[in-house]
Amino acid sequence: MHRILITGKNGQVGHELQRSLAPLGKLIATDRQELDLAQSGARIEQALDRLQPDIIVNPAAYTAVDKAESDEATANAVNAEAVGVMARWAARRGALLVHYSTDYVFNGDGERPWREDDATGPQSAYGRSKLAGEEAVRLADARYLILRTSWVFGAHGANFLKTMLKLGQERDTLKVVNDQIGAPSSAALIADVSAELIRRYLSGPAGFAFGTYHLAPRGETSWHGYAAYLLQRAAEFGLALKIDPANIQGIPSSEYPLPAKRPANSRLCCDKLKNTFGIELPEWQSGVDQVLAQLLQASGYDKAHRE
Repeated sequence: MHRILITGKNGQVGHELQRSLAPLGKLIATDRQELDLAQSGARIEQALDRLQPDIIVNPAAYTAVDKAESDEATANAVNAEAVGVMARWAARRGALLVHYSTDYVFNGDGERPWREDDATGPQSAYGRSKLAGEEAVRLADARYLILRTSWVFGAHGANFLKTMLKLGQERDTLKVVNDQIGAPSSAALIADVSAELIRRYLSGPAGFAFGTYHLAPRGETSWHGYAAYLLQRAAEFGLALKIDPANIQGIPSSEYPLPAKRPANSRLCCDKLKNTFGIELPEWQSGVDQVLAQLLQASGYDKAHRE
């Protein structure tokens, strides 16, 4: 039975991976206490020697985008140095490494969706650390998949979707940035596609197409469009909102300054994933609908509303 190591089991993607990967092997799901990627490379290697995974799936990351501007060393330790340690260990042992990256590795210019072979140019410490992690994986010459995602959300963990739902019930006015464009990517979708790719690898590693792929749903929106769609759907589900979704105000990024620069263009072209593996990705709205339904059901609101 294949031993599959999942890092960051309490994160959004890590949580969903435990569900999607369970049928594929013996899962070894770790959190920061069990495998701290900020610690020395020697200690990470010792942990890998002890766990002996055949597949390493690494959703763990330093994701505090603004904090990384003043703590780039820690961001690099987790997002780059630790990733290099795992990649080199995988190369020596013939293991597969599945690593997740981000649209932040690009400079955010233009309006065309980014392709895997486009020139990178991160504009933040977080983006630089994630790009360094990608480069460490490629240099290690391991069997690898790098999956770049954008605007990740899920029913588990903290994210923009949950924040907007909470604020929509508390406030009658909201201002949301409308000049950053991308596709909200559900953690469940990322985990399900990851499982399908690993399944195919296990069925025929010799001819498997390793490499870097973009993984985000079809379509595009702004953060403002995302919030407006979410709260409109929440109202249709029967959730009592204080705000009218039609009255959410769109604002430029310049009116909401943050320490780290956000990409204006977070669009990811996923043609390579489709053409290589035949995987059809859904529209972004379907993931939002699914997570919204999950959250309402888990809170008991959905049942109470039906009754």
